[in-house]
Amino acid sequence: MRCLLFLLMLLLCGSSLAQPPEFAPVRPGTTLSFPRDFGAHPEFRTEWWYVTGWVETPDKKPLGFQVTFFRSRTEHDPRNPSAFAPRQLVIGHAALSDPEVGRLVHDQRSAREGFGLAWARTGNTDLKLDDWRMVRESSGNYRVTIRSSELTLELRLAPTQPVLVQGEGGYSRKGASPQHASHYYSEPQLKVSGSVGRSGSVPVAVTGSAWLDHEWSSEALQPEASGWDWIGVNLDDGGALMAFQIRKVGGGKLWAHATHRDKAGKVTRYAPDQVNFTPSAHWTSPRTKAVYPVATEIATGPLRWQVTPLQQDQELDSRRSTGAVYWEGAVTVSRAGRRLGRGYLEMTGYVRQMKL
Repeated sequence: MRCLLFLLMLLLCGSSLAQPPEFAPVRPGTTLSFPRDFGAHPEFRTEWWYVTGWVETPDKKPLGFQVTFFRSRTEHDPRNPSAFAPRQLVIGHAALSDPEVGRLVHDQRSAREGFGLAWARTGNTDLKLDDWRMVRESSGNYRVTIRSSELTLELRLAPTQPVLVQGEGGYSRKGASPQHASHYYSEPQLKVSGSVGRSGSVPVAVTGSAWLDHEWSSEALQPEASGWDWIGVNLDDGGALMAFQIRKVGGGKLWAHATHRDKAGKVTRYAPDQVNFTPSAHWTSPRTKAVYPVATEIATGPLRWQVTPLQQDQELDSRRSTGAVYWEGAVTVSRAGRRLGRGYLEMTGYVRQMKL
């Protein structure tokens, strides 16, 4: 009897004999393969599918939206046979940027994978978190469904361009050391149709464009990194721009990179010393007191991109799920007063050091 009790305690609570998993490393030279790499990579520590977009209602009112599914492999002993063992966590964030509201309308969820309630499946994009779903269909279109008391999104995303592989064949450096990297690709210029709504309002039909990022890694950030600034822009001429910088604790740039695909499909990549973020206006959150550079100029080689937000307050507090507070907002990109495109700017590590 005591042996049975001991075994039960091992299964449910773990013990000093439990062994943490070995997380797969990100390796240069790995060739991404589709549709396999549209799906989950459970052997890696952290992964996310991140969709941002600009849409318009029939009366031309602009709205921004963001939907992110995270998969996180825990340090739980993978040999534990219990169905309740939290081997993988699935987390979801969704937000709507509406200038009439003046702040983000957002929600968040999290659950351990299993029991048909939450999953991130391999082989193709198939994500579930209760009644939140993101599925890549055989046509290549994505179906996104978010239902909550705060907002509803029923969207279809149709690819119009080839996948944009980031970094060196999908190996995206995040620092000077080779192990600080992720596997990373984007799908810009997704054509959006569907409906959006927020609490107390009837959902309205929308159309627009979106950007999808998919990244997975086990050790992306250096210990001295405080967070990052990232932007993805669907350019009006059909091109695409992605740029990011990793900031160090105390200020300054640790690493940076950018990719520009022009309207003809030519891809130009920019090294760390060719990418700079220079703030032009700041906003202070009344809730967290964090100061965000909500308007900035981004340099990619000789090109300059002026970034302005749809609204200043686009701060998302996800301390109930990922533990982070970050600014995630719809922005317009211009040069010399002429609009060049629309996208999303993400800024992390302004409240406290970012930990993945």
